[in-house]
Amino acid sequence: MTTMDKARIPVLVGAGQITQREPDPARARSPIDLTADAARAAANDAIGDSGASAGDRLLATLDTIVVIRSFSDTSWRFASPFGGPANPPKTLAARIGANTARRHVYTHPGGNMPQWCVNRLCEMVTRGEVSAALIAGGEALATQKAAQRAGLTLDWTEDAGGAPELWGIATRGWNETEERHRMAGAIFAYPLFENALRGARGRSLADHQAEMGRLFARFAAVAAANPLADRRDGFGADAIATVSPANPFIGFPYTKLMNANAFIDQSAALILTSAAKADELGVPQDRRVYLHGCADAHDHWYVSDRRDFHSSPAMRTVAREAFAMAGMTVAEMDHLDLYSCFPSAVEIACAEMGIAEDDPRGLTVTGGLPYFGGPGNNYVTHAIAETMDRLRARPGTRGLVTGNGNYLTKQSAGIYSTEPPERPFAPKDPASYQAAIDADTGPPVTDTPQGRATIETWTVMHHRGGPAYAILYGRLGDGTRFIANTPDDPALLAEMTARDWLGAPGRVTTKDGRAVFVPD
Repeated sequence: MTTMDKARIPVLVGAGQITQREPDPARARSPIDLTADAARAAANDAIGDSGASAGDRLLATLDTIVVIRSFSDTSWRFASPFGGPANPPKTLAARIGANTARRHVYTHPGGNMPQWCVNRLCEMVTRGEVSAALIAGGEALATQKAAQRAGLTLDWTEDAGGAPELWGIATRGWNETEERHRMAGAIFAYPLFENALRGARGRSLADHQAEMGRLFARFAAVAAANPLADRRDGFGADAIATVSPANPFIGFPYTKLMNANAFIDQSAALILTSAAKADELGVPQDRRVYLHGCADAHDHWYVSDRRDFHSSPAMRTVAREAFAMAGMTVAEMDHLDLYSCFPSAVEIACAEMGIAEDDPRGLTVTGGLPYFGGPGNNYVTHAIAETMDRLRARPGTRGLVTGNGNYLTKQSAGIYSTEPPERPFAPKDPASYQAAIDADTGPPVTDTPQGRATIETWTVMHHRGGPAYAILYGRLGDGTRFIANTPDDPALLAEMTARDWLGAPGRVTTKDGRAVFVPD
C-alpha cells in the first residue's frame, strides 16, 4: 500500500442501516427521511467514537451523492400515491448538509445496482474523479400500504430543482410478447426458473418443495438473530414449504414465505472515499474496508432468449472475474451474501459459483430478502453494510456479496476485506467478457406458435381465491420456443399445481397476439 498513491486507493469507510417499525403511518418517516438517517448513521460509523459533529463534517465533504432507485419509481405494483422527490439525490444532499456535492446520481432499476455503483465509484476514485461519495437508498412501502388501508393522505412530494444524472440500464426486463402473456415481473419469472431447475435436478414436486423449505429455513434463522430484520420468526422448513391460509402460493411452486418481502420500511447507506481523504477526515484504520475484486455482466436480456431456464452464464462469469481480480477463491471467503429474492436465485448462484447450498458458512449475512427484508433495489446496500460490520469484527477475514437485477439478468459481485490491497484497483472492462455471454444464444423463438408442442417450464399464478392463470414456455416439434398461457380453467389450473407438467404434450394456437396451450 505504501507504493501506491493514496489519492487513488478506494476504501469504504462508513455503513448505516435503518429499520422503521412505526405502526402509525401518520407518524412514520418518509423514504427520503429514512435514507437521510441511514446516511447520517454511515457518516457517524466512519468516524467511530468522534461524535455526530465529526460525521456532519464528513457529509459536508461529499462530492458525489448516489441514490438507488426506489420501488415506487420502478414498478407499477409499488407506485406511490403520495408522490416523492423529483430529484432524490439533490433532496438527500440538502437533508444531510452535503451542499458542495457536484454530482447527483439516481440509478436505473436493479438489485445489482448498489454493488455496480460501488464498483464504478471505486474506478472513479482511481481516476481522481471522486474523493468522497455516498450510496444510499430507502423504502417505506409498509407505511405506504398502511396509510392506504387507513385512508390517509400523505405528502412525500419534494422538488429540489434540476435533474439527476442517471446510472445503469433503462431497458425494462421483459419484451412485448412476454408482457402480453402476463410475464412482466419477478414474481412471474422466478417460478418459471424454479420448475426448470427442479426438472434439471430430477426431483419430484414434493422433494423439491421440501428442499426449498430447508434452504430458506437457514436464511430465516439468520434473520431471527438480526435485530434489523423485518421477519424474525425463525420459520422452519415445513412452515416455509407448506401451503396454508397464512402462507399461500404466489407463483407456483413458491409460497408467500419464499418471496422477497417488499413491504418494509428500511434504508441503508455506504460512504466510500479515497485513502487520502479518509486520512484527512480522521477515519480510523479499523473502520476501513477495501474492495479487492468485482465484476459485472448480464445474461440475455429477455427470458425468452436464454439457452435454458436453470443456469446463469453471467453469474458464472462474474464470479470467475471477481475472484481472479482479487487473487482469491470462493473457499477463502469467510462471509457470503448471495442475492436471495427467490429460491432459484440462490440455487443457481450456488451451482454457478461452486458453493454448497448447505455451506456451513451460511449464504446470507442479513437473513435474505424474504426475512431480513427486500427493500426494493437497495437490498445489496444492506448486505454490503452488514458484511463491513462482520469484517471489522474479525479483521483479515473476507466477504463475498452478490447482486442480481431483473430476472437472473444483471449480475454484480464484490469481494471485501479489511486488508489493504497489494496492487492498484483495476477491474477488467466488462465488455471483454460480456461478448462470450452474448454469443451463447438460445433456441429460435416465435410469437405466433401453432401446432403440437410440449411444456418446457411453467408456473401458475395465484390470487386470494386460488389459482388465477398459468404462464408457460414451450417447444414446437422443431425446437422453436414460445411463451403461452393456458385456458383459465379452474380444474386445469389446480391440476397444474398438483403434478409435474415438464414435457407435457399438447397443442398451441395463436390469436390476436396471444398464444394458448391446451394440454392433452
